[in-house]
Amino acid sequence: MAPLEPYEKVYVSKAFLDTEHGQLECHACHGGNPNDSNWQTAHKGVVKDPTFPDPSDACGSCHEEIAATAPQSLHYTLATFDRIIHQRISQADTTREKVMAAKEKHCAQCHASCGQCHVSRPNYVRGGLLAKHIFKKSPLMDVTCASCHGGRVFGEYTGLNDKYAPDVHFEKEEMTCMACHQAIEMHADPGEVPTRFNVPRRPDCLRCHPQVQAENTPNEAHRLHLQKLACQVCHAQENKNCFSCHVGTDQKGLPYYKCKQTVMLLKIGLNPLKTTERPYDYVVLRHSPTNPELFDFYVKNALSRFDNLPTWKLDTPHNIRRITKQNQSCNNCHGNQALFLKPADVASWELSANAMVIVPDSRMPKELIDR
Repeated sequence: MAPLEPYEKVYVSKAFLDTEHGQLECHACHGGNPNDSNWQTAHKGVVKDPTFPDPSDACGSCHEEIAATAPQSLHYTLATFDRIIHQRISQADTTREKVMAAKEKHCAQCHASCGQCHVSRPNYVRGGLLAKHIFKKSPLMDVTCASCHGGRVFGEYTGLNDKYAPDVHFEKEEMTCMACHQAIEMHADPGEVPTRFNVPRRPDCLRCHPQVQAENTPNEAHRLHLQKLACQVCHAQENKNCFSCHVGTDQKGLPYYKCKQTVMLLKIGLNPLKTTERPYDYVVLRHSPTNPELFDFYVKNALSRFDNLPTWKLDTPHNIRRITKQNQSCNNCHGNQALFLKPADVASWELSANAMVIVPDSRMPKELIDR
């Protein structure tokens, strides 16, 4: 038999063969016929990622609980996209079918399976083994997480955005994504209302900083604002906001998207998702690139119920600092109209959609004259 070309090989290290996963035969997970001496026909039926869409066979025998819930997790299903689209979309059957087909073409590439976090990079960035097929219990932040979250979160967290400091947790403690986003959250079924704010054990500032809510805390700002403001209102920097995305396919049928602009800014607005765990009146908002013409390439006027959701959405920026522009003095925030989302910040076509988050004059924190 002729020797294999480099592109016909998969580089698996000897170290992997010595691991527990490496004791399994290749076909036990990937399929194929190990008894066929012709490598080309032996590889017929081989599955590149045996953990998607159902990880129960590949992972379930050892990781039964995880394999049972992971296929319903947000990383697997991207269910937030479906929820948001269905709240804005026309109820006509043909429109709904065309938009969901477009969603699959443009939005469904970022999903992450068990294998695409723990063994390889996601398909969205053309895959590639993380460590010669060695399974990584904790995914590699700069290779795995950044593959899909590099446009916003990773750049903010690590300080890659020009002129903006990295998150203090990364700069001083070298904390990775997994320090806050742990397995119970990543593998969880989000329930009937799929949002990242509803998953079990989501990150909570007070878990690591309980002194902030102590009654005898010497920090007056914390005593006065704790139940009124999300922590990020005072401690986040400017974040990346995108405007007016349009999707389509080029002459070769390849999908593309175009955004009108991307801007670094910080806007505070009213809390659109108040709960007992998020009782705050004010939160940080981030502009999503959606607009009424988002899917016009596929079907006109598809988002006929566009105003059902705000385009300035609740956000938790990953660029925390102890001292920020807005908390250096009381009046850097109080009376500072530029910091709060006002009608002048919102395009005419999205005014109605953002009515619940725009801060009216009656709710603007007043300037503190005696300070």
